[in-house]
Amino acid sequence: MTDARLAAGDLAPDFTLPDQDGSPVTLSSLRGQKVVLYFYPAAMTPGCTTEACDFRDSLNSFAGAGVRVVGVSKDEVPRLKEFAERDGLNFPLLSDADLAVQQAYGAWGEKQLYGKTVTGSIRSTFLIDEDGRIAKPMYNVKATGHVARIRKELGLDD
Repeated sequence: MTDARLAAGDLAPDFTLPDQDGSPVTLSSLRGQKVVLYFYPAAMTPGCTTEACDFRDSLNSFAGAGVRVVGVSKDEVPRLKEFAERDGLNFPLLSDADLAVQQAYGAWGEKQLYGKTVTGSIRSTFLIDEDGRIAKPMYNVKATGHVARIRKELGLDD
């Protein structure tokens, strides 16, 4: 568990994680393009499904602006594959089963859930610039309406 939080201008911690097909994805291999890296608590739960489907539905406009979308959770690869297939998710979902990447980004720790303090994934999103630096960190985001906020932040909506 970590209390570390990343700030704008920080170098995004590099990692290699398997995607829903078991293929490795390395963050630094995406340099030269903007990346929306989002962390979500669990595949196929209501809030996480809403958020993932919002990204799916906006993927063409993100891609048209040269922005890659990558999701990360603690789910194992088979669960991510099921999630991607069930909901037609057309972007990488990465398995961070040992929580190392979530901890590096400050996206794992204590949070409030239904009025109780629990330890778990903190729904967080990081806008990463072409040089691999954090352009905007967003912690404790809400699933609903979050993609619209990111689209506005990136200037994709009028």
